[in-house]
Parts: sequence; C-alpha cells; structure tokens
Amino acid sequence: MKQKQDFFQMLSSLSFVIVGNFLYALTVKLFLLPSGLVTGGTTGIALTIQHFFGVSVTQFVLAFNVLMLIAGYLILGRQFAATTLASTFLYPFALEIFDHVFGDYIITDDLLLCTIFSGLGIGIALGIVIRSGASTGGMDIPPLILHKAFRIPVSGSMYAFDVLILLGQALFRPAENILYGIVLVMIYTIVLDKLLLIGTTRTELKIVSQKSDEIRNAILEQIDRGVTLLDGESGYFHEKTQVLLSVISKRELPKVERLVHSIDPESFMVVSRVNEVSGRGFSMKKKYR
Repeated sequence: MKQKQDFFQMLSSLSFVIVGNFLYALTVKLFLLPSGLVTGGTTGIALTIQHFFGVSVTQFVLAFNVLMLIAGYLILGRQFAATTLASTFLYPFALEIFDHVFGDYIITDDLLLCTIFSGLGIGIALGIVIRSGASTGGMDIPPLILHKAFRIPVSGSMYAFDVLILLGQALFRPAENILYGIVLVMIYTIVLDKLLLIGTTRTELKIVSQKSDEIRNAILEQIDRGVTLLDGESGYFHEKTQVLLSVISKRELPKVERLVHSIDPESFMVVSRVNEVSGRGFSMKKKYR
C-alpha cells in the first residue's frame, strides 16, 4: 500500500514538474523573447550569450543546465541532483518544441503587457515546480554551492547573480527594456512568494479570558478545531490565567470571534497570520478519540 502511495506521489510530482517547465518555456517564447525584455536566471545569461556569440537560447540553456547538474551532483549530492534532473532537460526541450510550433508568431508588441504576462507566467511556473519538491536547476544551483562552501546566504547570492545578469543585458538593450526587466523580476518574485503560500496560510488565535473553559469547549465542539492551554500570568495584578492557543482557517475567523464575544465580551484576543501549519488537522487527517 505504501509503495503504491509513493508511486502515485512521485507520478504527481513529475506531472507538476512537466507542467511547470512547459509553462515557463511557453511564457519565454510568447512574451519574453519577442519583446526583447531582460530577465535573470539561466535565460538571462542565454540572451546575453546569444547576442554576443550567436548561440541559440535553447542550446545554451541545455548545456548550462547539464553543467550545473553535474556540479550539483558532485557538491550537493545525489538526492539534490535527482530532484533537478527533470528540469535540466525539460525546459530546453519544451523551449525547442514551442520554437518550432510558434516560429515568429507574436501575440502583442505592447511592452507592458509582455512584462506583466512574462512575470505572471514565470512566477506561476517556478511556483509549480518548487511546490512539487523539485528544483528548476540552472542558476538555482550556484547560490546553493556558495552557501555550502562559504556559508553565504542563498537569497543574497541569488539576488547578486540576478543583478549581474541584468547588467550584462544592459550592454545591448535599450534603457526602457532594462526598466521593464526590473519590473518583470519584481512581478515573478511576488507571484512566486504568493503561490508558495497558497493553501498553507492559517490564522492563529491567542485568547485570554476568565471563561477560558467555556471558550475552549465551544471551539472544540462548534468549530471542530484543537485548542492548546498555555499557563500565563497577568502583568499588573500577577494573577494566574490560561491562554487559549488555536489555529483556524481564515473563513472560520468571523465565526470564532462571534462565538468568543458571546461567551465573554471582555476577552482579550490576538489574531495573527501564520505562513504554514503542519500536523494533525491540517497536513494530516483529524483523529478523534
């Protein structure tokens, strides 16, 4: 049974990696390349190499990805290389397919539209691949190698590489394209961050009340959410009290607020957003006794 579940999980992850890489290639072909926009990552390097040496984007991306895959295998290990293997070949393969299918077809000449849709497409594509547990390969690997070898923060080196790649394209692109390219990087970064948090954000409640037992029972029975009791002490009178801790969905928040205020209108409630919750009732099925 477990082997069957592992097989379907692997098949599902592979499907998402394929979809993500094909969406990435489609976005690059239809919006990024025709508009002459600048971008970061492996594609940005490929655009610079194509301009100065005439090497096609697909050929360079494939060669660079394979080189980075080998470096990742030697330095970061076999497991990392396994998660990067599919993207190493899928993206250049998909790019080559779409190049033959669409040829010189251009959807729009509007630079702003190309910037927006390039950012949306790249951000969504990267999010799909990363959420599947895989790596997009290419320029994702050097920051990881630097982190392992010299403890340089991954985010810092990744931004530094992107800036250098954008500056390289600034040598042959109009200033307007460079500015739009910066907007493009900002859009796909924001989209990627939002996509990675879809379905994982929750609402955390901390409730201090003289009627903590009633509120606890109400949340357990009417909301069907777990409650943790924390020992607390009031700062002014030094009175012992209990703090109720619970994590709920955003949709459940109004119902919980009405419920708590109906029991104790003077209760003290702190509402916070948490980016990810795992465990029983969230990433695992609820278990009743």
